[in-house]
Amino acid sequence: MRAGAAGASGDHGAGPVGPEAGRTEEGHETARPGGMGMRQRGWTVFMGAVLVVLCSLLVSQAPVPYVVVQPGQTYDTLGLNDADQEIIVIEGADATESTGELRFLTVAVVGVTDKLTLLEAVVGWLVDDKAVVPRDWLYPPDETPDVTQRRNAEDFVNSLSNAEVAALGYLGYLEVAVQDVSETSPNADRLKVGDVITAVDGVPITDADSLLNAIRSKPPGSTLTFSMTRDGEPLTVEVVTMADEDGVPRVGFTPEIRSAAPFTITFNIEGIGGPSAGLMMALGIIDKLVPEDLTGGRIIAGTGTIDQNGEVGPIGGVPQKIIAAVDAGATVFLTPRDNCEEAVRNARPGLLLVQVESLESALDALETLREGGTPALCPGAPRP
Repeated sequence: MRAGAAGASGDHGAGPVGPEAGRTEEGHETARPGGMGMRQRGWTVFMGAVLVVLCSLLVSQAPVPYVVVQPGQTYDTLGLNDADQEIIVIEGADATESTGELRFLTVAVVGVTDKLTLLEAVVGWLVDDKAVVPRDWLYPPDETPDVTQRRNAEDFVNSLSNAEVAALGYLGYLEVAVQDVSETSPNADRLKVGDVITAVDGVPITDADSLLNAIRSKPPGSTLTFSMTRDGEPLTVEVVTMADEDGVPRVGFTPEIRSAAPFTITFNIEGIGGPSAGLMMALGIIDKLVPEDLTGGRIIAGTGTIDQNGEVGPIGGVPQKIIAAVDAGATVFLTPRDNCEEAVRNARPGLLLVQVESLESALDALETLREGGTPALCPGAPRP
């Protein structure tokens, strides 16, 4: 160690120089100055590199508070589920056949139960079809993943219910019935549970909004004429409105929107969360019940929430759903109006970004496509 240290310090004191350097007087070979120092530094560098690699591996496996969102599975609402069952089943009416597809889209989330590692997050950041987002954006810190997933499953079930009501409303198969009558209502002896209200003062009643608008069209204390059916028999009843605590006219009963269709609709789809399939499920129901092929032979993909009145709302995961649509062979992407800006930023060649605000606007867009035209596109979207 001393010889190595001396060599490393550059000491040029005693000892021969020139060709005889490195030999003793007896002619035996001896260590060259600095040789052991070079080997020691090499070993140190090697061990340092090993430590860096080990530390890097350890750090790369450290959990991070993020999740990866990536394209998920797509489902043709006119087709079959993973168990080869029809996704939408119509009983009591003949379902029509279509040559195209109406697909709703999903996203997959990685890092929910098994926390995401730093390495997985970095890879996610580098891959175009994935997004790395804070875990709290999708899974609130004040509830467990199981609770969040149950809520998402409930949202999906509610979206199916809304899709059915919106579709039946469009097809004219809804009715407004009396679900409950308040005991304090001045009309308690005039209305009965199960009464179906068909008109108010001659204005047809087709949904909850039309009923509320008719009741509120006159000040409290007014008399309204309800046209109804009771036990299948038509009748007319005079009801009196009263003011609620806010001064708004009301009659004193709870309405129920229910199906008047001579058929039933059931769904065979599970294991999905969130409300974003609503629009496409409503279109799937209508396609199976009308003679027209809504698809025109195309693969139509789309997304968007839907309420019972057919209004379409925005959703998340648009970039990943666009990729899923392209992978499924879609040429049209029905895009909620409030998602258009994000969709245009992530546009893909050959995929038409059609803007929709409601079930009716989506149906109009599909009709325009069948006729060979171009429907309203998202502002700034590439044109065909």
